[in-house]
Amino acid sequence: MTNGHDATLQPSQTFDFHGQKVRWGVVGEGPPLVLVHGTPFSSAVWRKIIPYFCDHRRVYFYDLLGYGQSEMRDGQDVSLGIQNKVLEALLEHWELDNPDVVGHDFGGATVLRAHLLGKRNYRSMTLIDPVAVAPWGTPLIRHARQHEAVFAGLPAYVHEAIVPAYIAGSAHQTLPAATMALYAAPWFGEQGQAAFYRQVAQMDERYTDEVEPRYAEIRCPILILWGELDRWISVEHGRTLARKIPGSTLKIIPGAGHIVQEDAPEAVVAALLKFLP
Repeated sequence: MTNGHDATLQPSQTFDFHGQKVRWGVVGEGPPLVLVHGTPFSSAVWRKIIPYFCDHRRVYFYDLLGYGQSEMRDGQDVSLGIQNKVLEALLEHWELDNPDVVGHDFGGATVLRAHLLGKRNYRSMTLIDPVAVAPWGTPLIRHARQHEAVFAGLPAYVHEAIVPAYIAGSAHQTLPAATMALYAAPWFGEQGQAAFYRQVAQMDERYTDEVEPRYAEIRCPILILWGELDRWISVEHGRTLARKIPGSTLKIIPGAGHIVQEDAPEAVVAALLKFLP
């Protein structure tokens, strides 16, 4: 289960969001826990975390629109401006009024926007290396954003070298081949390649600028986890974010990069078990 993907943890159900398919899954029984992944990942990032919670929690997970097994199509809006609306629609569909939520990377921005702009209430919020404080975006992202058509038209073999090299930078440890395949495969093929650069081209700081001045308005207990060795969004961003959210708790995870769920899953589990009401 660690590197392959346990069949029970596949987002096997389909939700229709304005005519686009969003894939989601649910396991376990108990108070609701909603997990939201970031870019360029999928709900597979939670596969080492979910098994520790499904015997006492009902755990909901899904692939962001335009990611993983959710629909990818030309002309699609997959920006942070739409992802919070997808989350809000799913919470409605699942009939969840006050779940505990966990957001990683873009998932962090998504849960923040759904809370502050979409007025969704949470019992608690955990942010793992979230995209939440400007400036953000790696050098590759900044470059590809300016030249979407050029990158989308690269020969497949070049693109298939770029994506794993990019994903490798998210982890402090070397990702096993099976794990890398899990994250990279959705972005391969004509459709996947176009989708990868589409989501890159739509990355825009205005979506975090909209909520950043409002972090003091957060209405629930909040835990911030940050990989000490994050090369994508420095731990200094974590300290800044914690200062902007009164009463928040910042826990820095040693030996972990941006994708803490791979580098130190046990630290994520321990922190959540201690923090979740």
